[in-house]
Amino acid sequence: MPLLDWFVVIGYLAVVAAIGFIASRRGDQGNSFFLAGRSIPPWAASFSVVATVLSAATFVGMPQQAYRGDLTYMVFKFAGLPALIVVGIFFLPAFYRSTHASIYGIIRDRYGPGAGAAAGVSFLAGRLLASGARLFMAAIAVSWVLFGSAAPGPLALTITLVAIGTSLYAIAGGIRAIIWTDVMQAVVAAVVGVVALIVLWNLIDRPLDEVVATLQAGGEAGRDKLRMFDTSPDPSKTFGVWSGLFGLPIFLVAAYAVDQDHVQRLLVCKTPKDGLRAGVLSNLIGWPIAFIFLAIGLLLWVETQVHGTVRVGADGDDRAVMVQFMLTELPLGVRGLMVAGLLAAAMSSLDSALNALAATTMNDLVQPWRRSRGRPALSDRTSTLWSRASMIVWALLLSAVAIGLAAWQIRSGKTLLEFALGVMTYAYAGLLGVFLVAMFTRRGSGRSIITALVAGALVILLTDRNVQATLGIDAFVPSLALGWRLILGAGLSAAIAAIPGSPESPKQ
Repeated sequence: MPLLDWFVVIGYLAVVAAIGFIASRRGDQGNSFFLAGRSIPPWAASFSVVATVLSAATFVGMPQQAYRGDLTYMVFKFAGLPALIVVGIFFLPAFYRSTHASIYGIIRDRYGPGAGAAAGVSFLAGRLLASGARLFMAAIAVSWVLFGSAAPGPLALTITLVAIGTSLYAIAGGIRAIIWTDVMQAVVAAVVGVVALIVLWNLIDRPLDEVVATLQAGGEAGRDKLRMFDTSPDPSKTFGVWSGLFGLPIFLVAAYAVDQDHVQRLLVCKTPKDGLRAGVLSNLIGWPIAFIFLAIGLLLWVETQVHGTVRVGADGDDRAVMVQFMLTELPLGVRGLMVAGLLAAAMSSLDSALNALAATTMNDLVQPWRRSRGRPALSDRTSTLWSRASMIVWALLLSAVAIGLAAWQIRSGKTLLEFALGVMTYAYAGLLGVFLVAMFTRRGSGRSIITALVAGALVILLTDRNVQATLGIDAFVPSLALGWRLILGAGLSAAIAAIPGSPESPKQ
């Protein structure tokens, strides 16, 4: 990149570092390191949720989704509002009443340390996959910018650099630093999206009616690329209307109710009502941002039709259509702003994941293990030091997982967006079923909870089309979209979790 672009990028990173440093001076320790003393205003928490959800899946994945397809992804965003309301009414009050920084402490209190640890491990495994997927998607774009390639070597180096760089301010300032950097990163990503849209529209230089006509005539099998609602009964379509009405809301309830990474953004506010306000506001803000990045993908496709521009690889790889546009068409300074926006998308999801992974590690594994050995709980100061150390370990593990997921995504044939959403269902299925039983019934035992977590993950595994093909069972088990797979997995998990038995001694 030219020197001016580097100045813009370095300036952005300097601001992020400054915010992290300022936040670290508050000296948050213990649970406050993860919850900021529940002192964050709802509007700031909402921007943090937006930034966390944005991630590279939005910046890179959404343009690819629309470039290859249409606007049907918007049903996913529409499903978010009712899901957040359900979470705010039925789940957040219980989470706020809990004294734990991790939501899985509720499972431990009810069913014993073994069940609590199993729930925590389930989240840790799922978050490793999901955040690893987001990390490698960001690295695809950053690797192209830095090295002009997304080959395995440059991609692996980029993944490691982004993970370590993000961990620095996350470790220094805890959730408080993460929240306030997320506010800036959400704004930067949104501004970058608008700027890209304007530049791209000027590049196409065609009347609106011509652009609309081109989009309506194009798409897969000649279908309208402006289509927002796919009414096909095909259960394998992730963003179909029927999945949007039933499967995707369940998926989003799971995301905001049983995923520590997402829930934590809603728990930093003063009251459950404030947490609900933050969630609802984040969803409303997310609608136009999602549409902007989808529109970028549509206009990139129009440009290929109008000007004959080639933005995919020789093998048809369309994962970097947004990056190719950034590198070839943007003027000086604007390109640096776009790279800053890309880094914002990557860092804003990774920082929250690192904090959530550390919170779960300390509260659901380390502290209960010490108590089980008759040792005193770690002091707030020592716990915070251990939390920071665990974030370094998790950053390295995320790097390794992200490198491995790059090959998995290519083999899956899914868009980056579908892949990123799908991998987390491995944890969501079991956790959602378990939490439904734990919070709304008096049934279950430590043994049934652990079995339910395993069963939920197995359902997701055996309904994955690539796993089916590998095992030779694809002819017997239908291919299902992630929402339907989650319903099956969570349903089986809840049924198993509700089996009565002798629970472990709680509150150990």
